[in-house]
Amino acid sequence: MPGNEVTNSIRRLRFDNGEMTQQELAERVGVTRQTIIAIESGKYMPSLPLAFKLARAFGKGVEEVFSFEDGRPQSPEKEAVGA
Repeated sequence: MPGNEVTNSIRRLRFDNGEMTQQELAERVGVTRQTIIAIESGKYMPSLPLAFKLARAFGKGVEEVFSFEDGRPQSPEKEAVGA
């Protein structure tokens, strides 16, 4: 769907975590180095289970590693009832 973009911060997180190599990350999550390269470059979208494994490898939540932009403004948080 045009306008939908998923980005990730895997490369930055690797360097923030002791300059972890692509190979080290791949071994931690059970994929090939080529898969990590493709994910970092945005050429491949990981499955949801792999996204969770990647996030856990850095001690982060999925939304701290992956971002989704669909061109729509974010909806405001709902106010608490009775507040």
